[in-house]
Amino acid sequence: MREITEEKLQRYFKITREALETLEIAVHKKSLLYSVAKDFLTMARSYYSDAEYYYKKGDYVTAFAALNYAHGFIDAGVRLGVFKGEDDRLFAFG
Repeated sequence: MREITEEKLQRYFKITREALETLEIAVHKKSLLYSVAKDFLTMARSYYSDAEYYYKKGDYVTAFAALNYAHGFIDAGVRLGVFKGEDDRLFAFG
């Protein structure tokens, strides 16, 4: 398949939205890694917002790319240990 379908895009929106909704910061506010967690979360939310913007414009390719960046920040945070994520359907584990 060489195209990004509406169904595929909606599936990725759903997974990323659920991940963002269930994500918890796993480090204490006084930890040096807390700022990393906040930065990763900001980036994930920003890319998700970008994905919505491009989707509404009909640019599925850029929307899909933005969703992948968003989820990349989420998964990186989980693997680094700054986010708590229990659902292996939503998060990548090591």
